[in-house]
Amino acid sequence: MLTEIDETTAVDRAEVLQNNFDYTLFSWSKQAGLNPIAVERGEGVYLYDYNGKRILDFSSGLMNVNIGHGNQRVTEAVAKQMQQVSYVTPSCVTKVRGDLGKKLAEVTPEGLNKTLFTVCGATAIENAMKLARQFTGRHKIIARYRAYHGASYGAMTAGGDPRKLPSDSQQVPNVIHVEDPFCYRCPFGQKGHDSCGYECFSHIERIVEFEGPENVAAILMEGESGSSGCIKYPPQYWRKLRDLCDKYGILLIADEVMSGFGRTGKWFGVDNFGVVPDMIATAKGITAGYLPLGALIVSDKIAAYYNDRPLMLGLTYSAHPVSCAAGLETLKIYEDENLIENAAKMGQYMDAQIEILKTKHRSIGDWRNTGLLGCLELVKNRETKEPLAPFNAKPSEMGIMPKVAAKLTELGLYTFVRWNYIFIAPPLTITEAQIDEGLAIISEALAIADTVCD
Repeated sequence: MLTEIDETTAVDRAEVLQNNFDYTLFSWSKQAGLNPIAVERGEGVYLYDYNGKRILDFSSGLMNVNIGHGNQRVTEAVAKQMQQVSYVTPSCVTKVRGDLGKKLAEVTPEGLNKTLFTVCGATAIENAMKLARQFTGRHKIIARYRAYHGASYGAMTAGGDPRKLPSDSQQVPNVIHVEDPFCYRCPFGQKGHDSCGYECFSHIERIVEFEGPENVAAILMEGESGSSGCIKYPPQYWRKLRDLCDKYGILLIADEVMSGFGRTGKWFGVDNFGVVPDMIATAKGITAGYLPLGALIVSDKIAAYYNDRPLMLGLTYSAHPVSCAAGLETLKIYEDENLIENAAKMGQYMDAQIEILKTKHRSIGDWRNTGLLGCLELVKNRETKEPLAPFNAKPSEMGIMPKVAAKLTELGLYTFVRWNYIFIAPPLTITEAQIDEGLAIISEALAIADTVCD
């Protein structure tokens, strides 16, 4: 029999769900038959639903809640800013806008010191593409097939994620896609980057030559691969890209929307390769998802170009003071709580524990991870690498994967499951004990996947 409190909670949960189903639309989903988590609150690495169930957030929301849920330092910073001023036009300045810009200049690679604030990751990418074309006077953008850069038309076109296909009749012109440096499934049939001579890079160089270097404004790459499967770059790949861009006067843009702000154990993904891009487009971890904010951080050379020319880019909510306050406090939290160092340390621990899981579960084909941006790829056979679900699988092709995902949810773990991938990207605050808790749940789910392995 329900207690009075239980009855109230049940009614609240039912009303919350019904209002969401009746009056809102859900991204990337058919609207009937959904069973979302009704989140009442979040704290640290955990979410709590209206039934009081504790759920381990093993993907930091959408790989953005880097500082964990419910950090009241951000709440206080936001409230203080709103008591002063909540909005000014981007042509005005606020103290927090300059403070955040200065702080970003301190943590970005040397020579990237000015920021255009945007609303989100997609708008950071959109403005990066427009700025590259304006600055160079060229029109072509080169990007990878297995990459995701956002859902607006320009960002969608730059990515190769198949979620764009229903809308791709209106793609932005002059974006050229190249193959991926996907060593586990090398598109060039090579066995590994140690012996293949970087055909994945020479392929790009040929594309540049075919398209005309004088026409190519920029090469756009994720700092570290994310939702396309955490594809690991060969060690010299980014360095070779930098040299190629320098050779032909092409701008190199790093999409650090997902991989920025400690996610990979460094401030930015490119820091793992010792390369300085011409632009960094970022969002997500800049506020840890507490408020919407994006940023396009540009080189001093690009910034100086506009000293005597108008910068023809703009957004109503550019440098929104409340979002900037959230961003500034979030960056301080990364430093005060040593979260970037913890991400690197916990990433190493995660790698070691996954190696143990590999001995228990034959469904694990590959584990790709940098810091706390990781992905398990599940296969039917380790020798043939036949996936448990194919790339861009239709519902009828998902095989055992829905049961694997359902088991994770049942056992109280929230993470991003896509095709034959299980993503592991917890908040940077995570501990070894919490990693063990999450991997124990994943292990139970993998037992289901093992049943269909050869």
